[in-house]
Amino acid sequence: MTGTVVPADDFQSDERATELKDAMDGLGTNEGVIIDIIDRHSNEQRCEIAVAYKQAYGEDLIDDLKSELGGNFEDTVVALMTPPRLYDVRELRKAVSGCGTDDTALIEIMCSRSNEELEGIKAMYKEEYETELEEDLDSDTSGYFGRMMISLCTGGRETNQYVDSDQAEEDANQLYEAGAGSLGTEESAINKVLCLRSFPQLRAIFQIYEAKCEHSIEQAIDDETSANLKAGYLAIVRYAKDPISFFAKRINDAISGIGTSDSDLIRLIVSRSEIDLADICSCYENEYGKSLSDAISDDCSGDYKRMLLRLIS
Repeated sequence: MTGTVVPADDFQSDERATELKDAMDGLGTNEGVIIDIIDRHSNEQRCEIAVAYKQAYGEDLIDDLKSELGGNFEDTVVALMTPPRLYDVRELRKAVSGCGTDDTALIEIMCSRSNEELEGIKAMYKEEYETELEEDLDSDTSGYFGRMMISLCTGGRETNQYVDSDQAEEDANQLYEAGAGSLGTEESAINKVLCLRSFPQLRAIFQIYEAKCEHSIEQAIDDETSANLKAGYLAIVRYAKDPISFFAKRINDAISGIGTSDSDLIRLIVSRSEIDLADICSCYENEYGKSLSDAISDDCSGDYKRMLLRLIS
């Protein structure tokens, strides 16, 4: 996997802090300098710049950036300045706060983070908000979708990389019996398989299922479930089959149709920038017939667009 953002060579946090201070002082703000510095340093280096900034000027860099910037550009800069797990925590909190629930954000984060990452998220969530993530998920979601979120929150997915063929056969049969092979849908049985089995094991299960049933597991889920539960199950399946394609589709969903889901787009670009965004860009072009750069250029504007384009280049 290849990210688009890598640590800068010959890094001097105090020099970068001074450059950012100069960019924000005086009349007007030099957004070009801010974009250049933030986009060409890793998250760890940005955090070091923030420390150097506070040591030199006695001010919080993120607070100063927020006072100078605005809109989606500000949101992107703040996201890039935030450590990855803390960013996940704040996105999850935002998803369960206020009126309604942002199921898209919940599904994306909870379905794609490793057990270790989920443990870090839960610990940091408790530290930030003095409540358990599981409690907030339980109070803000319901039904089988809520049960799926709680299952994922436990971080109990198997991590074995080898495939147990006998177990895969048994689970494939169980998925069939829980869906098309039964009167009604046994969501708890589907939940157990999708939320607990390792991703290599899930891929084996899906292959067996599809060979036996002569239709994809996605088609079965589409036929047997609905609404946010369907979206959650499909996310697990698509992530298990191909994480890069999963994120490419997420980005396409964020910029397709009427208007742009900027919060989703920012989260996706920022969170994958140091992990696999270069691979996602290649996949996006192959699957959707245009470069991600062109898609963002068509859908975004101003410094916000400049920042995103720098991140993916």
